[in-house]
Amino acid sequence: MREAGSLALGEFIDCKGKMNLSGEIETTRIFIVAGFNSSLINFRGPLIKALCKAGLEVHAAAPELTLDEGVAGTLRQWGVICHDIPLDRAGMSPLRDLAGLWALHRLMRRIRPSMVLGYTIKPVIYGTLAAWLARVPNRFALITGLGYAFTGDANGRRGVVQKLVRWLYAAALRHSDRVFFQNPDDQELFRVLELLPDTVSSTVVNGSGIDLDEFAVASLPQGPAIFLLIARLLGDKGVREYVGAAAEVRKRHPDVVFRLVGWVDDNPDSVGLDEVAQWQSDGVIEFLGKLEDVRPALANCSVYVLPSYREGTPRTVLEAMAMGRPIITTDAPGCRETVVNGNNGFLVPVKSQKGLVQAMERFIAEPDLIARMGVNSRQIAEQKYDVHEVNAQMLRGMGIE
Repeated sequence: MREAGSLALGEFIDCKGKMNLSGEIETTRIFIVAGFNSSLINFRGPLIKALCKAGLEVHAAAPELTLDEGVAGTLRQWGVICHDIPLDRAGMSPLRDLAGLWALHRLMRRIRPSMVLGYTIKPVIYGTLAAWLARVPNRFALITGLGYAFTGDANGRRGVVQKLVRWLYAAALRHSDRVFFQNPDDQELFRVLELLPDTVSSTVVNGSGIDLDEFAVASLPQGPAIFLLIARLLGDKGVREYVGAAAEVRKRHPDVVFRLVGWVDDNPDSVGLDEVAQWQSDGVIEFLGKLEDVRPALANCSVYVLPSYREGTPRTVLEAMAMGRPIITTDAPGCRETVVNGNNGFLVPVKSQKGLVQAMERFIAEPDLIARMGVNSRQIAEQKYDVHEVNAQMLRGMGIE
């Protein structure tokens, strides 16, 4: 099911371009809208490379992108054209959002892309609406997770945000040609809530995938178990449950280590650095801050833990699996898809400190599980989450040969 003018499955764009009325070859352009500069490399990098390899002229837009010499420089080396957009990722100002929408519309009118792809909330909403207003013929959205507006109690400010975000999603997605989801639960929820009409096609992909060569298997550290969580410092990531479980486990097993890699996010649900400092002062966790490269931290852990309330498909879990680590995560949308319970890790109830403690102590009591389940994690990553296979599915869904 699709809107008029969209691509049907099996109908491919000629990535070498098409001939216009003057007999000139027009380049096929794709315009990618992002909220975080670094995500263009860390999360969409392999996809962008695949689009460039397919012969498309790739444009990327994000707030202050051209000022970020590291990210913009890397993208330009790949052949990507970079643009700045005034998109306030976490702000609540309608005027700023309208300014961002107008700027996106003007930029698309000037570039004249053949297709637009937005990911994360505001890039999906305003990128899709701007593309529709600019009459971009092919409009795609990638839902990478539902976040603050879909988790927790819908009261107070969160309730207002939830209603607004859902209304905006419904307004934007009815003008999309295909929506990609990273787990089937999110897809079903969007259908049930009527945020995604029956006229718009959707596809579930296995997250962002993982580069199995970049995240190679690492030998396990020797000695007492080392648990690790990598996440934005948000309540919805289960950070407090992780720390609470760590405190309880360390009472009985003081030699066990708990590490936290994270950074403060501009979000009403953020965990403050003062709270993190108290956890450190109490000797519960080792806080490593924000790391540009998480592989050394993953290599130096025994078990990876993510007690999130909801995800698209958690990238850090895939990275840990690829490096041969067993997983403790929640039986929640996006998270549950990564673990075969009892095979490559354990699933615990959402918000359950008790469940985390039980799973952690299972690894402490039976250390042989760590190596065995780590091998199984790598096998699942190879079979299900190879980034090249995931990106090939994305390209097919966008009609790119």
